[in-house]
Amino acid sequence: MRPWTVLLCFALAAPTALAAPLQTPPVASTTAAPPVPADVPLLAPVVVSGVVPGPGLWKVSKGDHVLWVLGTLSPLPGHIQWESREVAQVLAQSKQVLLEPKIKLKADIGFFGKLFLLPTAYGARKNPDGKTLDQVMDAPTYARWQALKRKYLGDDSGIERWRPLFAAQELYRKALKANGLSNDGGVSGAVAAMAKQDGVPETPVEYRVEIKQPREALKAFKAAAPSDLECFNRTLDSIEHDLPAMTARANAWATGDLEELRRLPDSHRRDACVTAITSAGFAHQLGLDDVPAQLEAAWLAAARDALAKDDTGFALLPMGELLSPTGYVSKLKAAGYTVEAPLGLDEAPTAAGSATAPATATSVTR
Repeated sequence: MRPWTVLLCFALAAPTALAAPLQTPPVASTTAAPPVPADVPLLAPVVVSGVVPGPGLWKVSKGDHVLWVLGTLSPLPGHIQWESREVAQVLAQSKQVLLEPKIKLKADIGFFGKLFLLPTAYGARKNPDGKTLDQVMDAPTYARWQALKRKYLGDDSGIERWRPLFAAQELYRKALKANGLSNDGGVSGAVAAMAKQDGVPETPVEYRVEIKQPREALKAFKAAAPSDLECFNRTLDSIEHDLPAMTARANAWATGDLEELRRLPDSHRRDACVTAITSAGFAHQLGLDDVPAQLEAAWLAAARDALAKDDTGFALLPMGELLSPTGYVSKLKAAGYTVEAPLGLDEAPTAAGSATAPATATSVTR
């Protein structure tokens, strides 16, 4: 990833995960702890591991054309092997895979320009005027940071000169790993492997932003900083208080418990960090201030196109857009498409259309 991409939209990117081989899935489960006295502190929830089915698929249809949608989640358990027979069956019939919507930054710069720009890009990761974190925030916030830094980052002195936005991201990444969680549990890589095996092309869904003057963009980033501290504080809150809920959400996704997933609160840490970038002064001149609306428009257009030309398709979409009454799929339903939720959440998918209705993940014994 280009340095300026990291600087401007790290919170919108997801790393590519390794694919997991397919095999017959055994039962995935967690062990419930017995009740404990109120004065005994509770341990963190047990993280699901082993082979898991994940959630069932949403079915979006128009006439005899069907788009099956898998809801993705981050974080997920770090030691799972996701194997969905439902997804494998649908992919084998699909004409394309719509990838999750992403922002795509393109900088107008050549090879030598990259060499000269690289040091500047990494310099933008640091606080202006050589300030350290204790100089850009109040003492109570810095004390919280120090406690979490000791726990998850150790004696990393270099990070003290990073902007809060980037320091928060590094802390969050290490905290997830230490608590048995990962960005996507290998799901995107597994889907890519199955699609390649079946000869199904992947279709990127992107909002493209072309940066004509990368040097000027980096200067603007330094001059009009994003609201680092809002993202920083929300990240500290998430690590201090939300890890049990994040673990429970990750487990609910892994075992296909969509009702539990819908019930559990989201920390909205990512939203705060994305807003910190898109609301900054430089965002408008780069076309980054309306990213959520542009990503939504890009995915809806891609979904409508797939449903118009393919009898069967498959898509990856953040779970929040499937569970939300104002999410992408709800907007397709409002536009006249038929939307059916997986078993265990609403009503079961039917066998309408040319694609045979696959066995749902909720039918797997858990």
